[in-house]
Amino acid sequence: MQYMLMICGTEGAEPEPGFDMAAATEAWVSEMDGRGVRLQGNRLRPVSDATTVRVRNNEVLICDGPFAETKEQMFGFDLLECADLDEAIEVASKHPVARYGMIEVRPFWPLGAE
Repeated sequence: MQYMLMICGTEGAEPEPGFDMAAATEAWVSEMDGRGVRLQGNRLRPVSDATTVRVRNNEVLICDGPFAETKEQMFGFDLLECADLDEAIEVASKHPVARYGMIEVRPFWPLGAE
């Protein structure tokens, strides 16, 4: 089953002192790629580079920024192929951002499902 990990946190928030986020993330990616559960993933540009698009009454409305009523923003994503939700949760719990932000785990709709 495929799952999307949405990597979220507060911009500017830092993990505990001495924690090497880059090295921890590289190690996580290597482990999950080696296990064959991570299909793809990437970081996102900061929220200052976001654009929100809505269509209301056939008019396209564009707004700078994420326009979300939350301090936490999406930093990136990873697409997984896991046996079940338990494995997806285990993979998410090992992601370095889980130490100071949050990881939302969400299954994909199976093709043809309602």
